[in-house]
Amino acid sequence: MKLACTSGAFHAAIESGGLTQLEFLDLCAREAACDGIVFDVRHFPRTDDEYLAQLKKMATDRGLTVAAVADASFFGAPQDRMAAVLDWAVALGAPLIAAPLAREVECAWSEQLERLGVAATLAKARNVTLALRNAADTFAATTHDCKRVAKETDSAWLRFGPEPLRLDAASDPRVLAPNSVLLWSDVRLDAESAIDRVVEVFADFRGHAVLDDARGEASAAGISAVVRRWRTALAVAR
Repeated sequence: MKLACTSGAFHAAIESGGLTQLEFLDLCAREAACDGIVFDVRHFPRTDDEYLAQLKKMATDRGLTVAAVADASFFGAPQDRMAAVLDWAVALGAPLIAAPLAREVECAWSEQLERLGVAATLAKARNVTLALRNAADTFAATTHDCKRVAKETDSAWLRFGPEPLRLDAASDPRVLAPNSVLLWSDVRLDAESAIDRVVEVFADFRGHAVLDDARGEASAAGISAVVRRWRTALAVAR
């Protein structure tokens, strides 16, 4: 298992201008010693090819893998917006788009399923996999919901990007493990015992565990401390 950090963890600092997207890359590589990064779509000051190429080159120079692009509104977006985000992922060399489904009060399941079909078709055309995130009050809140979404979408381009510690008590994250391509973990929930549980369930997972902060108020020191806790847990598990 590898460790990545999402720019969403630093949303407050980036939004206020206290941290740029380029500085985020440096922070992940030099202070937090992460293996990879996840770009949140909220934080691109530009999305032209020249700027995206600069981000990709800088990540490569820092030894960081671009694990994914995160877009909280992807599965509720119009087709042209979905296509644009997928094109950004291609330009960045990101193999995954990570996104939750719409909230159940926002649309009917039939409408969400239609959008899933469109997204899967667009993703297949670009060879970018969709990593479905679980989130409360959405159409993919539980492991049962996630399995239903995968079954009814019926696409090899839709996989799971679960946050095990956000699943309800009735959910068993083990059922998602075989088709999980990304993991998420909120640093505010990352007590050593919680990390140990996730590592145990996903012992054979070879992708990135993404460190996030739901409030977007992470600090470099805080992320660095959580990275150390994860590395300790992974070393013990071996």
